Amino acid sequence: MRLRRAARVILIGAPGVGKGTQSKRLLTRFPQLSAISSGDLLRHNVKNRTPLGIKVEKTMKTGGLVSDDLILRLITNELGHRGWLYGGRPNFMTLSSSSEAAALDGADAFGSTLEVDPLAGASLSPQASEDPAASFLLDGFPRTAAQAQRLDDIVPINWVVSIQTPFDVIMERISSRWVHEPSGRVYNTTFNAPKVPGFDDITGEQLVQRADDTEEVYRARFQKFQETSEPLLEHYAKKGVLWEVHGMSSDEISPKLYQEFENRFL
Repeated sequence: MRLRRAARVILIGAPGVGKGTQSKRLLTRFPQLSAISSGDLLRHNVKNRTPLGIKVEKTMKTGGLVSDDLILRLITNELGHRGWLYGGRPNFMTLSSSSEAAALDGADAFGSTLEVDPLAGASLSPQASEDPAASFLLDGFPRTAAQAQRLDDIVPINWVVSIQTPFDVIMERISSRWVHEPSGRVYNTTFNAPKVPGFDDITGEQLVQRADDTEEVYRARFQKFQETSEPLLEHYAKKGVLWEVHGMSSDEISPKLYQEFENRFL
């Protein structure tokens, strides 16, 4: 299935609502979509000891928030390197390309492109490509209305999906979740149970429940999400790009998501 225009997509939903599942399904069904994760870009920089990675490593280890300027710099550089922005700096450096990084002179090379302007060209009013090949699903940013306003200056998001599932359904899903910590594999006793209860399918090692998968912790996370997401959703609603989808499960939501995506972009 070929897209007729660029899709620039964000999924918004409460913790445990299934954003990750829907993202993977969208990327599989529509191969022209690429995933751009601010978290992955940050982790890549920390791993490769770039100046940006060194700067944010301590913050990330202590659970702090990386500044919006740095996140915007990451995203702008990545989009610019891929040729999906016009009018910014001509020498964008992708932060997800270890081969290019290795070919340059380490910190000095990254420093010359990343340590100059906090927005790395965003202030030069770049324009987003409408080429269908420039389609992406942005993960991890923005999380607030203020961040969304700043992102608007770099690249206009043209579809924002608000995934809505009742609180009680999500809570039941979370309380049934078990993980294999070394790999990050996730199971759920209600719809994705391990072959042997309590043990990982691949390694046979014991599964555990996360410390924050309790009702008390989840209620606090859910409340915080609502406080920040309402202004964010309102921001995109005013721009006419917000679409809500309701469902009790990922399998119920996915067909609705596919149909709306096709209506908009195919």
